[in-house]
Amino acid sequence: MENPDALAALAALSQEHRLAVFRLLVQAGRDGLPAGQVAETLDIAPNALTFHFDRLRSAGLVTVRREGRSMIYTAQFETMNALLSFLTENCCQGAPEKCAPATCKPAKARPMRAKVTA
Repeated sequence: MENPDALAALAALSQEHRLAVFRLLVQAGRDGLPAGQVAETLDIAPNALTFHFDRLRSAGLVTVRREGRSMIYTAQFETMNALLSFLTENCCQGAPEKCAPATCKPAKARPMRAKVTA
């Protein structure tokens, strides 16, 4: 990952609703979630959610596919792991194996929050 890509990803994640959306999609895994379910779970208006999805897609953090009438959004784990690797590549004086893992390893499951407060 290059600096401009890392900056785009970090900028996309630096907003409360987009961070919540991305974390929810990461939790959902490779199957992703329909946009309506994301909106309902996070209590975000669909028109605002479209804007947030667009920013995340532009940064390469999510993809979308159509299934019937539903738009299914999925986290891009490759991009997430590339960002984590980029951020930690010089960790521990160039010995990242001495630092925390830089790849996606699911943590202990935590319940999803129903709403994001503004």
